[in-house]
Amino acid sequence: MQKSVYEIDSNQLIARNTWQMRLLGDTGAITRPGQFINIELPGFFLRRPISVCSWREGQLTIIYKVVGQGTRYMSGLASGTKLDVLCGLGNGYDIEKAGSQPLLIGGGAGVPPMYALAEELIKSGRDVTVILGFNTAEEIFYQEEFSKLGAHVRVTTADGSSGVRGFVTDAMEGDFTYVYACGPEPMLRAVYERCADGQFSFEERMGCGFGACMGCTCETKYGYKRICRDGPVLERGEIVW
Repeated sequence: MQKSVYEIDSNQLIARNTWQMRLLGDTGAITRPGQFINIELPGFFLRRPISVCSWREGQLTIIYKVVGQGTRYMSGLASGTKLDVLCGLGNGYDIEKAGSQPLLIGGGAGVPPMYALAEELIKSGRDVTVILGFNTAEEIFYQEEFSKLGAHVRVTTADGSSGVRGFVTDAMEGDFTYVYACGPEPMLRAVYERCADGQFSFEERMGCGFGACMGCTCETKYGYKRICRDGPVLERGEIVW
């Protein structure tokens, strides 16, 4: 974990209620796709944990959905604003277990960490398929960005307004060596029941974001784990529903 001051380079609406923010600062603490940052906002007691979408030296990108007062405040922040950020949090995804044809599944706010993961897997020579799940066409983002990486992209919408009508499990066709997933818990459970092995990133309400408060502790088959520090990524074989 690293505490740094970041400067907002850009902050723009990219889909319904969905914003992309680029931050400038020290990204040395980020080592794996699936890690997150924790942002301090003036006037708010708790920091806001947001998954890292992509990063390179000196710059990182996050994508967040406006769902409450904190994220609404974030959407109004201008370029040049300085933010206090805890960086490099969480364990992230282990790409060594991917095999030759991994399947990546992101639902809504669970899509962003799939981007950095797809980038790493494609760089390592894997044949990557990505399923992006949304409620409606107005919420779709990063479909073209995944395609530009070289991933095979499938989109699902619950209302059928774009892509496959239904949920991400309705697009889980074909032979895949491993599954990576991030999204709401009902989606994760449905994917879990359809795959033999994989890694799943969970969302929990967090106090500190680095394991001190124990507020995001959950039960696994191998004891209790803190989602912020021991997760947010858990392996299929340890998950208790």
